[in-house]
Amino acid sequence: MMSFLKIWEAPEGAVGRDDFEVSVRIPGESWQPLFVYEAKVDMHNVRQASMTYFDMEGTVEVRVESRKGPVHQTVIRPLSKQIPFEVEGAVVTFRLNEPCKLSIEVNGDRFGNLHLFANAPEENPPEQDAPNVLFLKPGIHRMDDIYRLADNPKEPGGAAPEVIYFGPGMHYLEETIFRIPSGKTVYIAGGAIVVGSLVCDHVQNVTIRGRGVLYLADFHRFSAFRGVRIHFSQHITVEGIVLLDPPHYSIYIGKSEHIRIRNFKSFSTRGWCDGIDMMASSYIEIEDVFLRTSDDCIAVYGSRWDYKGDSRCVSVKDSILWADVAHAMNIGGHGDYRRGGDLIEDIQFSNIDILEHHEPQPGYWGAMNINVGDNNTVRNVTYDNIRVEDFELGQLLDIRVVWNEKYNPVAGKRIENIHFRNVTYNGRNENINRIYGFDRERSVEGVTFTNLRINGELILNAEQGNFEINEFVSGIQFRKEEGGGYK
Repeated sequence: MMSFLKIWEAPEGAVGRDDFEVSVRIPGESWQPLFVYEAKVDMHNVRQASMTYFDMEGTVEVRVESRKGPVHQTVIRPLSKQIPFEVEGAVVTFRLNEPCKLSIEVNGDRFGNLHLFANAPEENPPEQDAPNVLFLKPGIHRMDDIYRLADNPKEPGGAAPEVIYFGPGMHYLEETIFRIPSGKTVYIAGGAIVVGSLVCDHVQNVTIRGRGVLYLADFHRFSAFRGVRIHFSQHITVEGIVLLDPPHYSIYIGKSEHIRIRNFKSFSTRGWCDGIDMMASSYIEIEDVFLRTSDDCIAVYGSRWDYKGDSRCVSVKDSILWADVAHAMNIGGHGDYRRGGDLIEDIQFSNIDILEHHEPQPGYWGAMNINVGDNNTVRNVTYDNIRVEDFELGQLLDIRVVWNEKYNPVAGKRIENIHFRNVTYNGRNENINRIYGFDRERSVEGVTFTNLRINGELILNAEQGNFEINEFVSGIQFRKEEGGGYK
């Protein structure tokens, strides 16, 4: 296979970091320097980490030089990738044979680390001068102007543009929010930064894609609340972009269906800065994402706020989750208790690395969490091939029917048919893993652990795995299955 490598220059005004000097090349060719962006991380003590990205295929070599001095210790995570590397002085070098998302940590620093995103090549990116493309140069954009240009043909007798193309450079949305019309593609090119929020409101057939950056933090007088908001909409795709420092959710999905999110990368540092949350939404596909958030990375709820109804058919796969605060995966907390609760069902998490779970409040512990309130029922949830690395503070899992008086007027109703298959956890496991029903009528039934391994040990009973199971739980199984492992 021929190797392919594509990089982009950062626009003037981009906020960078100088902790690392990073370059990449096809073997035998010249090194190409990469711009290293600032990526703020952690809510409790906000710090400046680093982030860089490029596209690749075949084999490439990466060179990372620490500007802080000699490298005495190096970790490249996820550990499951088993990336071999060499260290000489302050320089770490390694090869990549496939696209991946990595954290390079030197001398034990997990907060001043380098996030490196090696993307697969873009598929059929739009051409900026194509007849169906509205090309936007860098600058300040009045939204009324964009809507007018997007609704009218570029040439007499032609069709209105299908693609709104933010070209390389800094773009500022004057009203901070771009409400994308149905049938449009918003393309953020590599080397572009868009300061503002993208909204899909009562629309369908919208695509947000590219290799650029969406920036939400206060930037002069331009700031926005959420990264991508999708509500009352269908057939929406988000692919390829990076989101930096949203004040609230990264991607927020309400009462929507047929949503696909792929190769999305996000960092957040503030309270309620979840990664991807969905309320009363169904048929959601999340694939190949990297979420480092200061609240839940992924949350699946029923009704909340203006969004009413059940949630079902959610798939999260081939992803990396890093919860500097709260849960990596969270299910069940909100519903419409007045109408008897919601049904949250058919949820699957597969081939996922959890790099961190840190939560000071014991009531919100659980890297994998199902806490059911508001008369909700959660059923048919599978965690398949989940690799959990040692985390700072919390517990591996928490499965409870709860009455959280802060958020739930009433307790949840039921949890049933939950399966953990080929889950591995290498860490202290010092806090009890809870499986609790609320009472005899609000119970947990049917939780199966197949090939659960903690620190390499196959877990075949509750005591061995440091589980506590109360009297309102039935049908708990720990078992071994031959031939387990992700294919």
